Amino acid sequence: MKFLGIIPARYASTRFPAKPLAMLDGKTVIQRVYEQVAGVLNDAYVATDDERIEAVVKAFGGKVVMTSVNHKSGTDRCYEAYTKIGGDFDIVVNIQGDEPFIQPSQLEAVKACFDDVTTQIATLVKPFMPDNGFEALENINSPKVVLNKNMNALYFSRSIIPYQRNAEKQDWLKNHTYYKHIGLYAYRAGVLKEITSLPQSSLELAESLEQLRWLENGYTIKAGVTEVETIGIDTPQDLEKAEEFLKTC
Repeated sequence: MKFLGIIPARYASTRFPAKPLAMLDGKTVIQRVYEQVAGVLNDAYVATDDERIEAVVKAFGGKVVMTSVNHKSGTDRCYEAYTKIGGDFDIVVNIQGDEPFIQPSQLEAVKACFDDVTTQIATLVKPFMPDNGFEALENINSPKVVLNKNMNALYFSRSIIPYQRNAEKQDWLKNHTYYKHIGLYAYRAGVLKEITSLPQSSLELAESLEQLRWLENGYTIKAGVTEVETIGIDTPQDLEKAEEFLKTC
């Protein structure tokens, strides 16, 4: 199978404008993401709607494709980029442009999901550890996912699922393995075309989680598991945390 990596990157972010171009220890965030991905997949492109990002990617030697300013999601941007890039790729991998520490092992875990010929969409999860504490588990910005025995997603939620009715909350992480969803997706090319034509669903609107649209429409999402912690950059404060993290690497 041939894997195409696409890194959607918008300039206009509500919480952190120009985030892809923010500097992280001498390199832009988007360059760090691109360098982590290049070489692991058969090919990789940044998909952007802004000429400033396009210029920066070209300057560091990366591949970039311009896409519409009207996309509502990274998935839609990925599909337009895929149609423009062309080629005989079987799988399109959507890598968030604010994950500068994504690891090759995490990409390999998602790629391995397609060893199962029934896999339509793949994503990545990481177990919450007891030492993360209950505060991390209840963080609504860290979606949780429940998996079946075949590692397919049953549901994603910003709430804590499952709810342990007969246990004290401080014991929940000891009693059960909760999975944190990491927003890395991969789609069979034909499936990507299909899901971009789906209207928003009621579950998606309720939780503000795009992947629920796919589940609600009957698609399966297989999860690869990683033990590697990632630091996504959503705010300027996250960038400061990333700078500190780099010092420990």
